[in-house]
Amino acid sequence: MSDLFDTIVSLCKQRGFIFQSSEIYGGQAATYDYGPLGVELKRNVKDLWWQEMVYGHGDVVGLDAAIMMHPKTWEASGHTEAFNDPLIDDKASNHRYRADELIEDHIRDLRQDGDMEQATAVHERLVAALNSDDMAGDLYDIIQDEEIRAPRSGAFDWTPVRQFNLMFETHVGPVAETGDRIFLRPETAQGIFVNFQNVREPARQHVPFGIAQIGKAFRNEIVARQFVFRMREFEQMEMQYFVKPGEQLDFFAEWREKRMAWHKRLGVREEKLRFHEHEQLSHYADAAEDIQYEYPIGWKEVEGIHSRTDYDLKRHQEYSGKNMTYFDPFEQEKYIPYVIETSVGLDRTVLMLLCDAYDEDEANGNERTVLRFHPEVAPIRAAIFPLSKKKGLPDIAHQIEDDLRPHFNVMYDERGSMGKRYRRMDEAGTPFCITVDFDTLDDQQVTVRDRDSMEQDRVAIDQLTAYINDHSTGWSRDAV
Repeated sequence: MSDLFDTIVSLCKQRGFIFQSSEIYGGQAATYDYGPLGVELKRNVKDLWWQEMVYGHGDVVGLDAAIMMHPKTWEASGHTEAFNDPLIDDKASNHRYRADELIEDHIRDLRQDGDMEQATAVHERLVAALNSDDMAGDLYDIIQDEEIRAPRSGAFDWTPVRQFNLMFETHVGPVAETGDRIFLRPETAQGIFVNFQNVREPARQHVPFGIAQIGKAFRNEIVARQFVFRMREFEQMEMQYFVKPGEQLDFFAEWREKRMAWHKRLGVREEKLRFHEHEQLSHYADAAEDIQYEYPIGWKEVEGIHSRTDYDLKRHQEYSGKNMTYFDPFEQEKYIPYVIETSVGLDRTVLMLLCDAYDEDEANGNERTVLRFHPEVAPIRAAIFPLSKKKGLPDIAHQIEDDLRPHFNVMYDERGSMGKRYRRMDEAGTPFCITVDFDTLDDQQVTVRDRDSMEQDRVAIDQLTAYINDHSTGWSRDAV
């Protein structure tokens, strides 16, 4: 893990973005709590996604499906049988690794060393192993043949590769031994598929149309690491777009571009984003690409865009016995729709924004840490400071706070020197700081300080809402 990544993790705790869950008891691995700033950042991302996906499209409607679904849901989806991670243990350190990721890292090292022929050969073996009936054994053979050593200990002393199902299991009923076995959902998509007809009919939607959902998912990640990038309890923002068979690749290309544009509108630097085409497609897909961000820990997936064909609806029709076909009243034909999926990790998006916003520069000859969030993403849009506690300045500042609160999340702060107040807000990513000074008593104007340039404008109190709106919508990372 890089030094920058460690710095961001530390800042998240110090400033109230994200904490280790149950920390007073030693912490719960791979689970995190969002503090006052983190929950506002997260909420802003969710609101912007919902505005884009649902309010921005007349043919996309919302859903909030239950976390605990009928267990046959996961049989139909294939999760009960095949939702596994291939894991291997280093006997020297007792550290556990994903076998496929060890091999991928080895292939990357071969390419960096210029051994392209061997890298290609190992990659072909990896692809074959991942589609093999004996995946665990084939992955183990590659690790042995390539003499891949454990990253942490450097030892070459492995256990066999074993498959671990990632679903959390629980029981419904007062007694576990007699209750029905169910699972905490490992993804939110299946809640959309099983409700395809329930949503379409009352919403009066015709294909093509989409169903969007934001919700928690749970995966029993055995190898969980990298802060909130990979957790056991996380949130997804997903949209399943139902299309006529044969038109799926056109809609795939359309949604691919729309989703990349959304990430850029969050203020993320364009050079830190890229598409990554899947080299090996899942059995249900005919096209798949990831939007990746260059985190301090390397290029990683933030969002997946997949053309899932009609696999999901057909499987649920088969297992439930319920009709999943759609009758097109315009073309007078009946079919099971194909699906274009956009699935973005909310926690990964928050981490991306924190990493992309983090910066260090100088203010008045002193080093400062600043989070350069897009103003519409920032947890606090504006902070209000009275220059002094004398002559009624706090009363004016509180009145400004009350006036702005219906429009933005704002914060009042009268503690410490102005320099310290600015530093606190810079580390929170607050784009505007408003100072009420003694001149305000005469001219009814305040000083607004810009987080990024640190320049100051004199603005009339009754124009503050318009000023903040104008400078928020017009913000550009390129201008920083």
